[in-house]
Amino acid sequence: MPSPDFEEIVDRYYPMLYRFALSLARNEPDACDLTQQTFAIWAKKGHLLRDAVKVKSWLFTTLYREFISNRRHEARWPKQEISEVEDELPGAAPEAPDSIAAGEVMKALQSLDETFRSPLTLFYLQEHSYEEIALILDIPIGTVMSRLSRGKQKLQNALVRGLPRRNGP
Repeated sequence: MPSPDFEEIVDRYYPMLYRFALSLARNEPDACDLTQQTFAIWAKKGHLLRDAVKVKSWLFTTLYREFISNRRHEARWPKQEISEVEDELPGAAPEAPDSIAAGEVMKALQSLDETFRSPLTLFYLQEHSYEEIALILDIPIGTVMSRLSRGKQKLQNALVRGLPRRNGP
């Protein structure tokens, strides 16, 4: 028996596959997706099927395996409406203005605890390397990196808190 072409297979098996997908998925969009995914897989791998008589069973088996795979994926990562989980989402930081007066930055920097102010000053204003800061402050490099990271966040928070109080441009 000669191997049927792609369009012939789609014409012959689409209605049956769609009904099977609908019985599994229980909704039209997912059934359409499953059916289309099955034919996409056929387009890639159908040439590997040696016996053209087994096309129908291959398509149904592939559709079922895709359905099972999708269910496993959804069980691990369930879909949720944003409104249901918005209280669990991280807050978005407010956008910082394009330019902040140097005086405001220095004032915010001075408001930080010395633990964070020193590494920030040495790194950004004095342009020392992590290694140099570690030697100057007599702390490990990892601590320098941690304090810089946490210090930047604290500086950003201080600047954001101070921005609404600004008067004029």
